Amino acid sequence: MDELKRIVAKNIAELRRDSGLTQLQLAEKLNYSDKAVSKWESGASIPDVAVLLSIANLFGVTVDYLLSEDHKIPVKEIVNGTMKGRRNLVITLLSVALVWLIATAVFVVLAILSFTDIAWLSFIYAIPTSAVVLVVFNSIWGKKRHNYVYISILMWSTLLSVYLSLLPLNLWLIFLIGIPGQVIICLWAGMKKPQKDQ
Repeated sequence: MDELKRIVAKNIAELRRDSGLTQLQLAEKLNYSDKAVSKWESGASIPDVAVLLSIANLFGVTVDYLLSEDHKIPVKEIVNGTMKGRRNLVITLLSVALVWLIATAVFVVLAILSFTDIAWLSFIYAIPTSAVVLVVFNSIWGKKRHNYVYISILMWSTLLSVYLSLLPLNLWLIFLIGIPGQVIICLWAGMKKPQKDQ
């Protein structure tokens, strides 16, 4: 068991260092304390299976990689060549681009059908839709702290979309809804999850 602890400790420490993370940054990504990460890296304890899976996913390796000493691929090559992060970014950007492609197609169709007075709204509604896409993909594989920015964009662009859709009614008071909404988002962002210790 001590040998396994030593191997896991060495692998976690190498992956963390080569990816440029501190123990605290790794701990935050895993929702653990830096004290727990320190114990894992010193071999004092070993993460449970679920945490090992989270670590493996974070660094783009398999759990087997974390448990074995002999690796066919050097750590630097895994971390530096992490196609996973780039691939996730490309998928996110492609999804947002798809939203704008659909908005452009809707605009063209409405313009052809002589609905030019409302066709431009397709681009306005693409803003909150893009924010939804960003929130979803960022929740899956991004930095959770960025979601507060995307949620703010979503809220304000939704209010703007409703206001511009009902422009003849001049409902500027609708933006007052955003003030307590933004306060809630800021307070929510300020809350920290309790850190687990192992």
